[in-house]
Amino acid sequence: MLILLDNNAPRGLVSVLVGHQVVEARDRGWATLQNGDLLLVAERSGFELFLTADRNIRYQQSLAGRKIAIVVLSQLRWRLVRRKIPAIAAAVDAASTGSFSEVDIPFE
Repeated sequence: MLILLDNNAPRGLVSVLVGHQVVEARDRGWATLQNGDLLLVAERSGFELFLTADRNIRYQQSLAGRKIAIVVLSQLRWRLVRRKIPAIAAAVDAASTGSFSEVDIPFE
């Protein structure tokens, strides 16, 4: 699966999502794009999933009719995120066209 990693998501995810091609938005020159525009160019560029820590994306963007799946992390601190890599990988693997899911990462 071709995954776009949002600017706010931990960069460590690039190397741990085995079996997927993970590309950072900043590497594509998309660091300044807002979510609506970012989702649009990602879909047009063939990305299948957008991985972000922006918990408000569900309320800020209309997800109806989207081709790209969205997985949201409830927070972005790598030391906590890395503990939930199996859950994140499961959410990514379960994603389908236009789906939305959130991975809860507690403040432990």
